[in-house]
Amino acid sequence: MTKLSVNINKLATLRNSRGGNVPNLIQSAKDIESFGAQGITVHPRPDERHIRYQDARDLKDVVSTEFNIEGNPIPKFVDLVMEVKPTQVTLVPDAEDAITSNAGWDTIKHKDFLVDVIKTFKDHGIRTSIFVDPDDKMVQGAAETGTDRIELYTESFAHTFSQGKKEESIAAFAKAAHVANDLGLGINAGHDLSLDNVQFFKEHIPNLLEVSIGHALICESIYLGLENVVNMYLHRLK
Repeated sequence: MTKLSVNINKLATLRNSRGGNVPNLIQSAKDIESFGAQGITVHPRPDERHIRYQDARDLKDVVSTEFNIEGNPIPKFVDLVMEVKPTQVTLVPDAEDAITSNAGWDTIKHKDFLVDVIKTFKDHGIRTSIFVDPDDKMVQGAAETGTDRIELYTESFAHTFSQGKKEESIAAFAKAAHVANDLGLGINAGHDLSLDNVQFFKEHIPNLLEVSIGHALICESIYLGLENVVNMYLHRLK
């Protein structure tokens, strides 16, 4: 079964929009795990507009499944990861002013940088994953950095799938997944996955280990209820 890691950034956005501590991020993470999710993901950004660095610290002793921290490995982020020591760190090449993640790493251009960062994390027992586009060369480049996994950036899949072009939407991702499997890389995926498309994606990606879903899951939960939506994802990922 593919694991579901729930990204709780949007809950933090809601909390920050009003001030105070509603919704309570710590209790939300506990509840999401109790509903069956196998992981919690956070993506702190330098301006802390949703997840705050302190949130990651507070969640360290709360998350009982897998804790995944995503972000661009600037010094402040590296220091946070080294302090918290999550199960997994996912490296994402975000610009500081990015609204959301919008591209994978150029693993060839940034190979030396990624090698150094990944070695630092792995030396401290933290599993590493690199956010990549479904490009065979980028997947091959990722393997040369020493990373444990890649996370396929699925925005283009979701967009093409929404247009009814199912086979076209998945082709590059399935090919990249086969390359990753041949290279011994674990495969995660995330960005714009939803109840509408996640089962199709999972069925066509061999050995998909984990998906990280936040925006769609929280939006769907407004209508359907958080516990119900978590379990609907789990059913599709069996």
